[in-house]
Amino acid sequence: MSTLDTRSGIGSDVPLWKRYAAGHHWRSADEEFDACTLGFWLFLATEVLLFAGLFCAYAMLRYKYPEAFLNGSSHLDWRWGCLNTGVLLISSYTMAASIRMFQLDRQAMGKLLLAITFACGIGFLIIKGLFEYTPKLSGWFISFDPALPHYLDFKNGEALGGLFVHIDGYGGKAPGQFFSYAFSDNPFEPLWWSVYYCATGIHALHVVIGMSLIAWCFFRARKGAYGPTHYTMVENTGLYWHLVDLIWIFLFPLLYLIH
Repeated sequence: MSTLDTRSGIGSDVPLWKRYAAGHHWRSADEEFDACTLGFWLFLATEVLLFAGLFCAYAMLRYKYPEAFLNGSSHLDWRWGCLNTGVLLISSYTMAASIRMFQLDRQAMGKLLLAITFACGIGFLIIKGLFEYTPKLSGWFISFDPALPHYLDFKNGEALGGLFVHIDGYGGKAPGQFFSYAFSDNPFEPLWWSVYYCATGIHALHVVIGMSLIAWCFFRARKGAYGPTHYTMVENTGLYWHLVDLIWIFLFPLLYLIH
């Protein structure tokens, strides 16, 4: 457990990171940092095991039902997947750069980069939710979706002043027993959608968790909690965010590029 040093000569006008003192059970702050980082790497190993199960399920089902996976993947727009890949790569850079800024005691830049990383996470979720999940599940497209012109012959409704356009028969691409897409030509296609939603949904949950950690770091940084001699929390948050990025690097080609 960490503490704040309240010894004489160190007043409240001194930033929190300068007043930080390692817990009494650590010999030094460096030892505490190394132990925290090692523990977090062990936690990340369990996260890898979680996604490894999904990748194994993907491999077995794709081997057994290749046509179903090919048909399902054909409904994914690689452009959105590529854009989300770029968003996460940018966010990984800004996350790493923010850690470096706190190490250099460049507080304003560190907080700005954390905010940009958080904004990238929001962008990722918006693309995933509005441009990918919503059309596949309900048939409602955002009007400026580049895939929409291919389906305008089946347009049967608008909402919010034309911002959303409904395409008759496009929705219903739900997982498992909820699958109701009328134009599927493979009885095993619901398995593909189960894998797709499980993999991308669990990944999106990790994005939300990562954003929560980033938000916590940002508000702590506003109080001066991180600096050259103490940045453990933001360092480990960066490790978690890089894992989120790395998992997507595998999911993008496995889901979007197989057709």
